[in-house]
Amino acid sequence: MISRNDPCFCGSGKKWKKCHFPTLPPESREDLASTYLKKYQIYLKTPEQIEGIRRSCKLSAEILKKTCAMAKIGVTTLELNDYSMELHKQVGAIPAPLGYGDPPFPKAICTSLNDVICHGIPDHRPLMEGDILNIDNTCILDGYYGDCSAMVAIGAISEEKKRVIDTSYECLMQSIAILKPGILVKDIADVIEKHAAEKNCSVVNQFVGHGVGVSFHEAPQIPHHSNRVNIPLAPGMIFTIEPMINAGVREGTIDAEDGWTARTLDGKPSAQWEHQILITHEGHEILTLAL
Repeated sequence: MISRNDPCFCGSGKKWKKCHFPTLPPESREDLASTYLKKYQIYLKTPEQIEGIRRSCKLSAEILKKTCAMAKIGVTTLELNDYSMELHKQVGAIPAPLGYGDPPFPKAICTSLNDVICHGIPDHRPLMEGDILNIDNTCILDGYYGDCSAMVAIGAISEEKKRVIDTSYECLMQSIAILKPGILVKDIADVIEKHAAEKNCSVVNQFVGHGVGVSFHEAPQIPHHSNRVNIPLAPGMIFTIEPMINAGVREGTIDAEDGWTARTLDGKPSAQWEHQILITHEGHEILTLAL
């Protein structure tokens, strides 16, 4: 955890306490929850909700880990989808993406290959040597949502693909490391943009992280690209950070036929990792860690 006298994470050269040190008014949980709902449409979760969300996140992370382990040469993304659906069924959970949105998403998980930024639809294509794959899994357990994603390298991959996978993960973990009450939403993107630029990568600005827990998508949006969202984090906030990092240009295009699959505009590889995080009084808790 960063301390008050450490250099600020933003690179200003100032001490953290003189730069981005968090400041929140001393309010009761009830008053703070009322303020955030009225001002930002953000639901600060109750202890009971947090426990339910924590269980769903744990399950989602476990299903994701097992599904990623199955992703090997010759396996189709449809087989991965069916396996994930069976794991949900075994414990009475529901895959949140299935039937979500307009047009309704047709599968239980998103499987995004190579130049697909996000929302790839599982199909009969077998995984091949050199592929990189993002698997995005969200479960609903007892009405609560757990959302996470991870990358899988299929066999030996190119240096470019390895760079984008590593950069996305580093962007995620470095941005999580700064989280605590009072940090601004925009500070998350500042960390991500800085590291991505150092690795000669770009940050997708068409898709964002989001509040989640009692609904699939809640306020606030969590942009990964530079922004001016000056909402301070507060205890009880739960949201995802899921930086989509491209080896080339940041822009993507959405498939006109399926209405979901987003691909990089230049055909270069993209990678994404995702965790669901709770803001605590002391800092943060990553909810989607698998054992």
